[in-house]
Parts: sequence; C-alpha cells; structure tokens
Amino acid sequence: MTGQREPFVHPYIPNSVPETKRAMLAEVGAASVEEFYADVPESIRLRRPLDLPAPLRSEAALARHVGGLLARNRSARDTLSFLGAGVYQHHVPAVVDEVVNRSEFLTAYAGEPYEDHGRFQALWEYQSLMGELLEADVVTVPVYDGFQAAGTALRMAGRITGARRLLVASAVAPDKLSKIEDYVRPVHDVVVVPVSPATGLADLDAVRAELAAGDVAAVYAEAPSALGLVDPALPALGEAAHGAGALYVVGCNPMSLGVVAPPASYGADIACGDVQPLGVHMSFGGGNAGFIATRDEERFVAEFPSRLFGVAPTSVEGEWGFGDVAYDRTSFALREEGKEWVGTAAALNGITAGVYLAVMGPQGMREIGETIMARTRYAMNRLAEVPGVELPYAGAAHFADFAVRFTGTATVAEINDGLLERGIFGGSPLPGSYAPARDGAAPRRGAPSETDALYCVTEVHSKDDIDRLAAALEELVK
Repeated sequence: MTGQREPFVHPYIPNSVPETKRAMLAEVGAASVEEFYADVPESIRLRRPLDLPAPLRSEAALARHVGGLLARNRSARDTLSFLGAGVYQHHVPAVVDEVVNRSEFLTAYAGEPYEDHGRFQALWEYQSLMGELLEADVVTVPVYDGFQAAGTALRMAGRITGARRLLVASAVAPDKLSKIEDYVRPVHDVVVVPVSPATGLADLDAVRAELAAGDVAAVYAEAPSALGLVDPALPALGEAAHGAGALYVVGCNPMSLGVVAPPASYGADIACGDVQPLGVHMSFGGGNAGFIATRDEERFVAEFPSRLFGVAPTSVEGEWGFGDVAYDRTSFALREEGKEWVGTAAALNGITAGVYLAVMGPQGMREIGETIMARTRYAMNRLAEVPGVELPYAGAAHFADFAVRFTGTATVAEINDGLLERGIFGGSPLPGSYAPARDGAAPRRGAPSETDALYCVTEVHSKDDIDRLAAALEELVK
C-alpha cells in the first residue's frame, strides 16, 4: 500500500481510463491535457473548482436524488387540473400503453423496411387512421410537435405559391406564434390580423383587406382557436384566401373532429396540429407530435419534408410490404440539400395516436367529442353563476378551452394559489396579447393578464369536479 489514491475512472466514460488518456494524447502529439488546451486564452479559463455539490458515486445515490426531485412535483394524476392551452388531460385506455410499450416500438429508432416491418406498418396504419379522421389523402409521419407542424405547413404553402406574406386570422397562443415567426423568418413576413375584440372571432373584413394588398402565401386559422372558440367564419376565410390566390392552412385539435367538421371539408388545403390528445400522456408539458395533411396532389406531396409510408404487393403472392414513398424529396435522402430537416423523435407518439384511434373508432371519437363539448358548456354555465366571474365569449361554441374573467380584486395568480391549497390546478393566465378586451377596446399587449385565465375541461372532468371548482372560486373571488 502506497497511500496514494487511485485516479477516478468514470464508469460510463471510457476516455477517463488513464491508459486511454495517454494513448489519445500521444496520438495528437500532446504531452498533457493542459498542453492540448493551450490555445484556450487565460482570460476565459476558470482557475477554481466549479461550484457543484458532491458527486453521486453510485446508481443508488443517483436514483434517490432524482426521485427526491420528482417528488417535489405535483402532477395532474394527484391534483384536480383545469389546465389546457395546448396540452390536454384525457383518459388513455390501458391497451394503448400495452401496445406502445412493446420493445419493438419503444426502442426502435430508424430501422429499414427489410428489418423492421412492424414499425413501418404501424406508422402506415397511423397515417391511414389520421387520414380518415381528417378526410385527407396524405398524412405525414409525425414531426416534432404541433408548433413545428404549423411552421412547416406554412413553409410548404410559401414554396407552392412563391408569395411572401402569411396572414394569421385567429387567436394563436403567443409561444406557438413565436415558433412560427422564428421558423419562417428568413423567407416570410407574418401578419397577425387581430380578432374582433367583442367576439374573439376572426375579423373577416380585416383579413380581406390584407388579402387585397397582395403577395399572400397563406391564411392561417385554428379550429378551435387558442381561446377554445370554434369560429363559424372558418369556411369564409378559406373562400377569401382562395379568391386572392393564397392557400388556406388550418391548425386543429384532432380530438374535436368527432363533432367538429375537419378542415378539408371547409376548404383547407393543408391541415396541421398535434396528436397529443390522442392517447399520449401529458409529461410536464411534453408528449407531443405534429401532423400535416393534404390532398393527394403532387404540388402538396412534393413539399412534405418528412417521410411518408405506403403499402405495395411484394413478389410473394398475397404478401404486402410497407416502405417509403417519394423518399428522394426528404432530408434523409438529400441531407443538407433537403427543403427542411426533420427527425424521428416523435414517431412513437404517432404510433400511440394510431392505436388510440383504432381503439376508439368513429363512434368513440364522436362520443368523446360530444362529452367534451357538453362538459365545457356545463363548466362555463356553472362558473358564470359565481359572483365576480364573467365568461367573455359565453355565447360562442367552445371545445375544451374557455376564457374566464375575474372582476374582483383578487388576481389570477392569487386565485390560483388559493386553488392549489385546495388541491386544484386553476387556469393558466391569458397573455395580454389575446386576453379578451374590456368594453370593446383593442386587445391588451404585454405581460400575462391579472384578470383573465384560460380554463379547460375534457371527458375526465365529472360534474362533481366542476362543482368543486365553482365552490372553491366562490370562496376565493373577492
């Protein structure tokens, strides 16, 4: 025993082995690690240890540490939640988790058809089921999320038309709008046409005026909008866009399509959205995958940046194979020369949505849509009975999300703190950019509203849950 401590060798970093370090340094001709980094200026070197806690030197210690962090969270599984605004709490049938947690789906990444028939067929089935739901001919393999799907759908419209301006005609969540603007910035100008202050619905006259100015690639609207409104002007927006030579792009919540007409039925050229409501568990804001759908026309299909799977007979009688369609238009084939780049990160959530749709079927989707609309309306009516609570757009059709205004002295943050003490997640504060206007004034810009919040109800909320929320608000709204 020399009393000298052996160098620490990290169990998961092979290059921390001293012999490996020496071999690597010899290969590059450096005598030491310090010599290897000699080009790093002294002015930016940190000549002291990092201010970090003691290292976790065992898997057991790491599991305990991470478990402690997770235990500090409060999830919607153990807290009554009325949060929505893009990520929704729905019941997930047990069979969905059973199928998608199979190892051939859960761990598969980028296998090819000759070695991975199951995953390719599953994605083809997903595309087919989504096509039926959307009344669309072609549906892409999932992109990262609904935000990405909207940005990509609008870029597709820009490449097809060659025009520069994009008109946003309905209320869109600020974080989603930010993603769209950032994604299309190099080649497009995004023009947000303010919704009507009195109704929260699209201002058709203002949209037509912008279209008359020309150079419009697409009109973009959402169904339902970020305020939960199902706008009766959606068909008219499509007619106005087409009359000006622009395309019509509609973002939709696929869960609504059992009761709300799909975008293609009222003129949308491209439909897009997020499949998260279709059997994908909420994951602290995650669990997303974006879809894009069009008619089967070459001008649209050629602009899809991601993979499309098709089915064809093989050389074996009665056998069918599943593989890529028009693969040479994708970044997988063209790499940096591709029109856009997409990855495979969301494919598992697409398979999840496919299983969910297969389980639900057309009748199930209709029943769940009717349930959500009915419970949304009950919640709106019940909360409107609470003194100090107003529903700005109470007369309009809503799906899941709806705006609530508190007219007393308590702010949204204070009310949410009180609800949390009672085991309830309240609504999210509405951003000032599209919070309902007061007295017909223009929408306010800036920080989140102190008086307006977006609440959400789905099929998982019972009448008793809604009554419990109303009773709590009666105590808190002052």
